[in-house]
Amino acid sequence: MDKELIIRSGSDIVDFALLKDGKLIELHKDEEDNNFSVGDVFIAKIRKAVPGLNAAFVNVGYEKDAFLHYHDLGPKLPSLLKFVKRVSTGKNTDFLLKNFQFEKDIDKDGSISNVLKANQSILVQIVKEPISTKGPRISSELSIAGRYLVLVPFSDRISISQKIESKEEKDRLKRLVKSITPKGFGVIVRTVAEDKKVAELDKDLQNLLNRWTAMCKKLNRAHHPSKVLGEMNKASSILRDIFNDSFSSIIVDDEAMYGQIKDYVQEIAPNKESIVKLYKNGVPIFEKYGIERQIKTSFGRTVSMAKGAYLVIEHTEALHVIDVNSGNRSNKEKNQEDTALEVNLISASEIARQLRLRDMGGIIVVDFIDMGKAENRKKLYNHLRDEMQDDKAKHKILPPSKFGLVQITRQRVRPERNIETKEENPNGTGEEIEAPIKIVQKITQDMERIFKKDYKKVTLNTHPFIAAFLTKGFPSIRSKWFLEHKKWVKVLPRDAYTYLEYHFYDKNGKEIK
Repeated sequence: MDKELIIRSGSDIVDFALLKDGKLIELHKDEEDNNFSVGDVFIAKIRKAVPGLNAAFVNVGYEKDAFLHYHDLGPKLPSLLKFVKRVSTGKNTDFLLKNFQFEKDIDKDGSISNVLKANQSILVQIVKEPISTKGPRISSELSIAGRYLVLVPFSDRISISQKIESKEEKDRLKRLVKSITPKGFGVIVRTVAEDKKVAELDKDLQNLLNRWTAMCKKLNRAHHPSKVLGEMNKASSILRDIFNDSFSSIIVDDEAMYGQIKDYVQEIAPNKESIVKLYKNGVPIFEKYGIERQIKTSFGRTVSMAKGAYLVIEHTEALHVIDVNSGNRSNKEKNQEDTALEVNLISASEIARQLRLRDMGGIIVVDFIDMGKAENRKKLYNHLRDEMQDDKAKHKILPPSKFGLVQITRQRVRPERNIETKEENPNGTGEEIEAPIKIVQKITQDMERIFKKDYKKVTLNTHPFIAAFLTKGFPSIRSKWFLEHKKWVKVLPRDAYTYLEYHFYDKNGKEIK
């Protein structure tokens, strides 16, 4: 199993595509103007406590107040509030907690109005980005994630990832981490820490403590609200969370980012530094690796699969519904039950991919094709669980109901990734067509204008449907151009283009306006 990370850098947006054996399984976007990312820590003020919701609304600088529920306060809230107050006023300059006097924990099922008051200063962390009409969801139980460890201030617990199965390894890690963790801090040991030496763990821990100290230094005289600790850049955070030995290449088209990623990989996995490569080909990077084509075929309402089967994905405010269809599938050698099982297994693999690709969260209901045998329903359930094992988002899958429905809940911390695959018909009829005649007429007019300027070689980049429309058949439109103007035009299809988009380039690759 080969994994590749392809990174496309634009002026203010960076796109990350994760491929597994050449197939797109995750798509991330890093925008410069996203000031409320999961993991960001803010110093903010309580706007008001609402006992009816047992929650508080907090001004973090977003247009809608952030939501802080009582259960997200953490038991050590009084200690956090005391620490923030002392550090903000300059009374406390020792940011490690070994000499800090802890306060009594809050009640597990207490009331928000007993612990928080309006205008109170508090440190909060984004746990769910603004989605739809809602502001961010926040927590005052802070955590700072590293490569191998997660640092939890105001705690004394050492927790080990449940994905580490060996009891001996769990005990070893717990013993090691306990010996290096300073008083007043808890640690969560991540899955990638398995079999790592104490020196690597300690280095990661010291980096996290340095980030905590740097954040605390900002609290003195910080205005409210303001971000005091940001997540590391998207490239590093993605590599931190998903990078492992199965990666075969990381390819990036920007020289500055290439240097950053190479340095980061050198730090976390020196033996893998050689897999980081700088892309210099003239063809756009997402097109070269077939990502644009996969995006166009994977984000529509209908998703085609092998054997003629397809999915129909519908979204509502409350949940997502996925319908599995066998399409024109027919196999005379198999009975209906075997055909249903085969289509369902193919669909389960694609559904697991779609959930990660679109980052769909909340409640997902899947209507699989009905199967009469309990053993087949169990086989489908186990297959879906196995396919979703690599999904980093917390999720729970219920066994198929007697109606053939499978219910999935999946953690939603960011808005769902939505890419518009339908394009406007330039003729204005409201229908989708494969080769808009109007745009071809416009290209021809521009082509004639360019020929008059006496360019020697001209290349036209356009949507694949338009490219085919210009070059196929006899005589083709391109052939007619040649017969009329005695100049040959090279036509390059571009998967990323919309129907209405096209560009001309001269022999040096410079765009002709």
